Amino acid sequence: MKVLLIDDHPLILTALRSVIQGLGDDVDVVGVDGGVAARAALKADAGFDLVLLDLALGDCNGFDLLVELRAAYPAIPVVVVSATERTSDVIRAIDSGAMGFVPKRASNEGLFAALRTVMAGGIYLPEPMMALLSAPREPAPEVDTEPGVMYIQEHSAPEPHQKVGSLEKLGLTPRQKDVLALLLQGKPNKLIARELNLSVETVKDHVAAVLRALNVSSRTQAVLAVGQMTQAHGGFPAWKPTPRP
Repeated sequence: MKVLLIDDHPLILTALRSVIQGLGDDVDVVGVDGGVAARAALKADAGFDLVLLDLALGDCNGFDLLVELRAAYPAIPVVVVSATERTSDVIRAIDSGAMGFVPKRASNEGLFAALRTVMAGGIYLPEPMMALLSAPREPAPEVDTEPGVMYIQEHSAPEPHQKVGSLEKLGLTPRQKDVLALLLQGKPNKLIARELNLSVETVKDHVAAVLRALNVSSRTQAVLAVGQMTQAHGGFPAWKPTPRP
């Protein structure tokens, strides 16, 4: 098995390499310190069986790199190994295509269990994280209930490694702001369309535009992104949806 480790902390990189090589004599571990080196390693050899990725990298955003790797190398599973255990980061990582999320404080046995699960085709989360995620994700993956939205927003404070923009700089049109305000209330497209007197197809177009502006790919990630923006920049703007006559 060939494993690519991506972590910009030399001591952690060395420790992880040593632990993973303990899985067996047939394990080949390559360690790199960031996104640039990871891209170069995969370009030179796309035959890796597994990627272990830290989110806090010096030369790029770990989430962006995760999305990039999953798109460019969909056959290679990625497991996030991170110091953060914030619910919002776990949700975002799994939604972005990670096949597992392992806290850096996990034991060697915990890491081995994660790697075996992922290599067998499963998705790995430690039990405490599964419990945290069960509440907001029970209703639906599109976060279409108010309790789910509120739970995620409460757990969406950004980590120090995350650079968070502001809502007012997104460049949304007034109607897109209306749609986002209702989306953040946990309302599905049909109810948004009814409240704004729009067609469902038009609402879908506005939702897609909002997701692009936020640089996310799902409603869950949109709620996380807005929650982080409001906590970082002082509250959600007073956008009040106005029905179209």
